[in-house]
Amino acid sequence: MSKPFAARLLQPLSSTVCSSCRTTLTRQPLLSTRPFSSTPAVLARDFQDPLASLSKLASLSTAMEDFKKPLSGFESLIDPRHAQDDGLDDINASLQKEIPMYHFHVYATKHNTHITLTRPNREPLISVSCGNIGFKKAARGTYDSAYQLAAYMMSRIQDKGLLTEIRDMEVIFRGFGPGREAVSKVIMSSEGRNVRTKIKKLTDATRLKFGGLRSPRMRRLG
Repeated sequence: MSKPFAARLLQPLSSTVCSSCRTTLTRQPLLSTRPFSSTPAVLARDFQDPLASLSKLASLSTAMEDFKKPLSGFESLIDPRHAQDDGLDDINASLQKEIPMYHFHVYATKHNTHITLTRPNREPLISVSCGNIGFKKAARGTYDSAYQLAAYMMSRIQDKGLLTEIRDMEVIFRGFGPGREAVSKVIMSSEGRNVRTKIKKLTDATRLKFGGLRSPRMRRLG
């Protein structure tokens, strides 16, 4: 009598199969037992029944098609323009708006120093130079005169009550005279502590020459 198909198939693996499984395989066909399978019994019965498997696949595909269809009656409510939160839109709009800045112009030459405070629309509020505070001729181009001019400008801003009106201010330097460093020192000192908190931007507007007319000859001494 010939051995069953399962026994002949697993004969090379007889050393790795336990005795109870080997006895079961020799007595029953291979397709009726699942000694090495870990699939649940419910899924095994569905696999053995082709009609049940096909019905489940058909129901799953129908559910997926229904999910892909748009919801009737709610298409008008889904608008990409209203996808973001209204609060985030308000914050973005407020950030995009440019805050108007007052301008603190410092024009420093080797002969004089001019300081002008203007509104956001470039309307001048205060405009003074070293000659307005008592310096004459060559004394107007010194470091000391520019320092006193900047301190006088800070006191004028406070006396006129402009600190409550000014929210943000831009300091614009032009030229490389001694007044440039003098005004910077005053802003960083105790005289400019109230104005210093208003400064949000610093700009250098010194004009650079590109070509143009011939420069005047250099001065020769002696």
